Amino acid sequence: MLATCFAKFNSLKYSLRYRNRFLKVLSSVLYDLPAPVNLTIFWNFGSLLGVCLVMQIFTGLLMAVHYTPEVGQAFDSVVHIMRDVNGGWFLRSAHANGASFFFGCIYLHIGRGVFYHSFFMTHTWLVGCTLFIVLMAIAFTGYVLPWGQMSFWGATVITNLFGAIPYIGPSLVEWLWGGFCVGDATLKRFFVFHFLAPFILMVLVGVHIIFLHDTGSGNPLGVDSDAEAVPFHSYYVLKDLVGIVVMIGILFMIVFCEPDLFSDPTNYMPADPMKTPLHIQPEWYFLFAYTILRSIPNKLGGVLALAGSVFVLYLLPMYPKSLWRGSQYNPVAQFVFWVFVGNFIVLTYMGMCPVEPPFELVGMISSILYFLFYIVYPFTWFIWESVIFDEGMNVKDYPDMVFSEKDDVYVLKDW
Repeated sequence: MLATCFAKFNSLKYSLRYRNRFLKVLSSVLYDLPAPVNLTIFWNFGSLLGVCLVMQIFTGLLMAVHYTPEVGQAFDSVVHIMRDVNGGWFLRSAHANGASFFFGCIYLHIGRGVFYHSFFMTHTWLVGCTLFIVLMAIAFTGYVLPWGQMSFWGATVITNLFGAIPYIGPSLVEWLWGGFCVGDATLKRFFVFHFLAPFILMVLVGVHIIFLHDTGSGNPLGVDSDAEAVPFHSYYVLKDLVGIVVMIGILFMIVFCEPDLFSDPTNYMPADPMKTPLHIQPEWYFLFAYTILRSIPNKLGGVLALAGSVFVLYLLPMYPKSLWRGSQYNPVAQFVFWVFVGNFIVLTYMGMCPVEPPFELVGMISSILYFLFYIVYPFTWFIWESVIFDEGMNVKDYPDMVFSEKDDVYVLKDW
């Protein structure tokens, strides 16, 4: 009797899941999605980024009802949120530190994609790069909203960079400012963008997921695993929940114990156009690009290098494909990749240092190494192939291995 009732309930559950349009779409994303059986913890960061986005939108909406985008009241309204609004201190700390977690997860997500050659899933990668750029714009405008010293001068420095664009630069800067200097119109425009852009980000996330489900996820072995796919639930739902609990636990620990860990003390002073801070610097997640910017003495050259440090990601799908997908079997590529990671950390640290010897020289060298990676990295694939196959391998000479050509890459037919 009990077994019969359970069978009827189970059939009803499945019929609802497939009949209802909303549940059917949700099921295809979170329940029935075929996933490779061997995904590691590095594939958790996509779900963590989704949680970060939802958390940032939720805390941002609650703070927006108390924030005043006006130069004379913006700083005081943030103080009001922290001191007078019930739970406001928690919302603001979670929002500010959540941004750091957001960028930490997205850098790890991009790094995993570069290491395992996920950029060959072209449409998914290009939408992801667009997501990253929009997120950077959202984070920059959000950093301006408290209207502290570093907010004001950071906005002044960064928006002035658009003035280096030939012909349209000065007009573009005035349009961004809404006048002839950073002021009330600038703050209002940045607030509107910061409020609306996350919803655009959610649409892009949906497009990103659609393209990902069209191609399927990669895996640590770099081989086709469709024959051994498992349903996303319960295998990876539970795995992602573990990562989410760990991330939120660390975030709450910082919010409760060290809420100002990632904040600049200078930004706790109201904006003063007549007093320039000794050392102007952005948040830590922009420091690598800031170091590249200031390492080039020419203003236009610095702006181009700054833009190139991010837009270079769009070029990765144009790389020639190697025999193996990923760097997990290639010690030469692994060495180059981890040097790049170390160099990225050095760039981030140099951004916190004053522009004086030896930091200036180290910043220039690190900037060169940053762009050099994108040139050297694809060569390491073919160098290792030539080592493995003794100066190149002609597949026709190995009939027993049974190769087939697929997407300009030779792969085993059994794979």
